[in-house]
Amino acid sequence: QVQLVESGGGLVQAGDSLSLSCVVSGRTLENYSMAWFRQAPGKDREFVAGINWRSISTTNYANSVKGRFTISRDNAKNTVYLQMNSLKADDTAVYYCAAKAWGSASGPSSSYQYWGQGTQVTVSS
Repeated sequence: QVQLVESGGGLVQAGDSLSLSCVVSGRTLENYSMAWFRQAPGKDREFVAGINWRSISTTNYANSVKGRFTISRDNAKNTVYLQMNSLKADDTAVYYCAAKAWGSASGPSSSYQYWGQGTQVTVSS
């Protein structure tokens, strides 16, 4: 069983930055496409950012976070990161790390087999 554990969430003010981490165990990280999703109160889970498996490492971003968020991967540490800059109140959500064995790192959420427990990000005005 692949295990994903997120960390780094917290309470910040609008305009601040925050970095999330996702440690993957049970399998080699490079063999999975990885992604970050988020779910705000009253809304469906949405794709935020993804990074493709192996040496491809191309990235995808939701339009709402392009230019502000950066997804990266450190295979040696089996860790995926999400650097979030210029945070807005609309970024407030529970952020989830997800993995899938096949396919590109993009939506939909149903294509991902493994999920972390989520970490809360709250952006205040």
